[in-house]
Amino acid sequence: MRLNYQRHCYQLLRRKAMCGLFVLIFPLIFPCLFTPFTHASPSTFSEWNVPKPRHLRLLRSALQRERLTWEQSDLWAPLADQGWRPYLGSVNAPSLPQKSEGYLQVFLDGGLNQQRMGICDAVAVAKILNATLVIPHLEVNPVWQDSSSFMDIFDVDHFMNVLKDDIPIIKELPDEFSWSTREYYATAIRGTRIKRAPVHASANWYLENVLPVLQSNGIAAISPFSHRLSFDNLPSEIQQLRCKVNFKALVFVPHIRALGDALVHRLRYPPGQSQASSTDYLRETTYQNGKQNPQKFVVLHLRFDKDMAAHSACDFGGGKAEKLALAKYRQTIWQGRVLNSQFTDKELRSQGRCPLTPEEVGLLLAALGFDNNTRLYLASHKVYGGEARISTLRKLFPLMEDKKSLASSAERVHIKGKASLLAAVDYHVGMHSDIFVSASPGNMHNALVGHRTFENMKTIRPNMVLLGQLFLNKNISWSQFRQAVVEGHQNRQGQLRLRKPKQSIYTYPAPDCMCHA
Repeated sequence: MRLNYQRHCYQLLRRKAMCGLFVLIFPLIFPCLFTPFTHASPSTFSEWNVPKPRHLRLLRSALQRERLTWEQSDLWAPLADQGWRPYLGSVNAPSLPQKSEGYLQVFLDGGLNQQRMGICDAVAVAKILNATLVIPHLEVNPVWQDSSSFMDIFDVDHFMNVLKDDIPIIKELPDEFSWSTREYYATAIRGTRIKRAPVHASANWYLENVLPVLQSNGIAAISPFSHRLSFDNLPSEIQQLRCKVNFKALVFVPHIRALGDALVHRLRYPPGQSQASSTDYLRETTYQNGKQNPQKFVVLHLRFDKDMAAHSACDFGGGKAEKLALAKYRQTIWQGRVLNSQFTDKELRSQGRCPLTPEEVGLLLAALGFDNNTRLYLASHKVYGGEARISTLRKLFPLMEDKKSLASSAERVHIKGKASLLAAVDYHVGMHSDIFVSASPGNMHNALVGHRTFENMKTIRPNMVLLGQLFLNKNISWSQFRQAVVEGHQNRQGQLRLRKPKQSIYTYPAPDCMCHA
């Protein structure tokens, strides 16, 4: 009897120990289930419950596609001269006024490219007000928690030198105004802060509302400042000054340019195994590749992150678990203020309002004529669904590279975990590629489309409405899909489009930043 009791106690203790051990290791095996819903966290189930390809019929045909020499030649041909040239105003600019009206501060939020546009607008507003611009303050990015400053990203001395004849610029405020900080304005209402600058405000609005603050206090701080200057009804010299800032004054810091140049070099001249682990990218970019012909490459900005997926309210094939996770995330972040959620997935796709998945982007590129020997550079910070979601794209383009595959951890140490610096490297590579493709519209898309238009470089803009409708047709054949894609993108490969009223000067640089030859 006693022996049986001891045996029972032993088994009970053993079960408790096993349960305790399971409780300890379960979070390690499935960390997603114990991670809160935040911008930086993957949705529950989304990273490891990856859906199967949604367009299997097209995918099978695309994987068997053949290379057509004439088509490849036409596809890679540089953009024809369109008769427009960059124009940044007269070299003989008027001299600066002897006296400034005061110091202008701006606080910029958003990601790298939104901040870039804000910097251009800040210079223009300073010119309108005859103010001295303090190097803009970049807010901590709320999505990626990036605290990179202007001087961490852009070459501040180059910036000031290029604009020295346009406006006075200082890096820091004089001691008498050292109190005017971001923290100072965050604690209470301040008379020197302009908080309610309207979106796309006119030049007159600044003269009527900001100039008096400058003249009374010697300083004015505008926050928030994103999209706070109109694109219309401004003097041509103000428009050209914005262009000058965007296309000439804003260059990245030397170590960003050096790393970007190294990545471009490795894409054009694929290194051998012995070179792949090299950490001396400065020495490598001396172009000692006389025997090797440079290869062409495409930069793909795959804008398919968690925020984009959730905000679109589209179905990406992850089943009920993914739908629930994205719906919960959408409610947590935007509290129901997502208009797309009122429409069905079919309605959204037929209107071109769903971001392209990696699989769909791969099918688009394959239909356009890019074969499996195409060198593809993936410019993205984080893809929703991780590597598993990208796997279909990688099958279609096995030579696909990114920052991680092209550069060592030692080379990436200064940009690791810093979204703005990572985006800056991608921007630099994007401006040196033969072709740039953005999977979905956004700030990176707008900035690079505009910059490459300014330089007359080929850029493919996906026809989102056409693609949405094609992908809804589950019976479409590869030849039908391919013909529709080619025809639907004939005039979407960098052809210059003149800016219309209310459109951004940074996306459509002609005619404000360019002149017809």
